[in-house]
Amino acid sequence: MMITFLQPCVLKSNNTVSRQQLSRIEKRNHKLCCLPRCYNTRSRSSYFPSWVMHCTERTFVAIKPDGVHRGLIGRTIARLEDKGYSLVALKLLKPSRTLAESHYESLRSKPFFGDLVSFITSGPVCAMVWEGKDVIGQVRKLIGNTDPLTCAPGTIRGDFGIDIGRNIIHGSDSISSAEREIQLWFHSEELVDWNPSLHEWVYEKVFN
Repeated sequence: MMITFLQPCVLKSNNTVSRQQLSRIEKRNHKLCCLPRCYNTRSRSSYFPSWVMHCTERTFVAIKPDGVHRGLIGRTIARLEDKGYSLVALKLLKPSRTLAESHYESLRSKPFFGDLVSFITSGPVCAMVWEGKDVIGQVRKLIGNTDPLTCAPGTIRGDFGIDIGRNIIHGSDSISSAEREIQLWFHSEELVDWNPSLHEWVYEKVFN
């Protein structure tokens, strides 16, 4: 789902966005979403910005036990931050078998299902949620193909992996899987809604 984030507290409106302003946004196929900082719950007043930014899809990313043991958490995060994406949730955990089986539910009929579950529960996993324009597709490109030996240099798996069974990282492959995986690994209160100052330097203005 594509949502348009609003730069908070720039222009004050009378609680609603004007029809003309909303129409201009809708023409760009965005849904309008005010971030929490854009809304004053006490006065019930909202703020309409002088410009909006093209964010925001969310995706689930997990550094698997091999990546955690090899100390690749920091370098993986750096690559996504360098791209311009925003981290909205992060935690280190050792997944339960129930969580792992639910995560790989679509592969339950595959002969390697048991091996997948056993591996991801064998050690700590760094689970994350990232946010930004086309983040699902772009993160998949940054990660690379499932088999590291077929990945281009510069991708995470291409640079750090060799074996398909030790391919470092997982990233959601669609909007529906991202939504499902985020809900599976995180409680809603663990997701941080924020408006990074870098957005102004990553996303161009939609209108003045």
